Amino acid sequence: MPITEAPITTAKVNVESAAARPAMPAALEVLHPITWFAPMWAFGCGIASSGQSAAGKWAMIAAGVVLAGPLLTATSQVVNDWYDRHVDAINEPNRPIPSGRLPGRTGFYLALGWSAASLALAAAIGTFVFFAAAAGLVLAWLYSAPPVRLKQNGWWGNAAVGGCYEGLPWITGAAVMAGGVPDWRVFVLAFLYSAGAHGIMTLNDFKSVEGDREMGVASLPVQLGVERAAKLACVVMAVPQGIVIALLLGWGRPVHACVVVALLLAQFVLMARWLQEPRARAPWYNATGTTLYVIGMLVSAFAVGPLVGATQ
Repeated sequence: MPITEAPITTAKVNVESAAARPAMPAALEVLHPITWFAPMWAFGCGIASSGQSAAGKWAMIAAGVVLAGPLLTATSQVVNDWYDRHVDAINEPNRPIPSGRLPGRTGFYLALGWSAASLALAAAIGTFVFFAAAAGLVLAWLYSAPPVRLKQNGWWGNAAVGGCYEGLPWITGAAVMAGGVPDWRVFVLAFLYSAGAHGIMTLNDFKSVEGDREMGVASLPVQLGVERAAKLACVVMAVPQGIVIALLLGWGRPVHACVVVALLLAQFVLMARWLQEPRARAPWYNATGTTLYVIGMLVSAFAVGPLVGATQ
């Protein structure tokens, strides 16, 4: 993949001090451990939806958790930080790469190394997992790296992140348990919750509307305006959950469907409050409504697990 270099002229920044060795805290910081939770949760949903017993598979499960969080997600984070280093030099100069705490091209080499480690572990787990991991890495690089930079457009960027954070880890978890291609119902649930995650990704864009507009980043709040983007995010999060409820009823899982209904109704209450002040309350909704959303993911996974297990 071609690497676009541009000089950083900010006086406070020194990313070319290649002789310096990066401190471990800076290397860990650029991997953003706090972001690992969502894919690992989705991986757990994949395990639950597989309908398979975990007996005798704990080593594979542990390897999959490491792949989903500390490797694949961490790779996407360091790739993003590397290609955003010039913007961060202006907006967040104390971050590891623009500050020089991760000197020279260390960030880029770390991204390459973590990509290779991700593929190596994925290949050791299984062929299907390898291809799923490869797809996730391609999206991670396309999201941040020029000339594509999917993050420049909220429609494409949010879809890529939703797929990488929810869909692919879910499918990977089920594949680890099944030892191959998961059941079609696993794919359906993973797709629906990935689609809903597009709205969740929009929540993160409300804090930087002015900066995105100035830097030419076409986030949905920039394209549509704050109020319209917030309403769209609500619809995008709610509709897939409604479809999941209908599917669970059709699959003969009424109790689980009712639980997801209750979680969705609670989200509607929270959405109504969020829409009163979309920018100010986006972090609040991210902490409350999104929590209910991911609980629904796990409920749906447990609902479909016995059905999938009975057919294998």
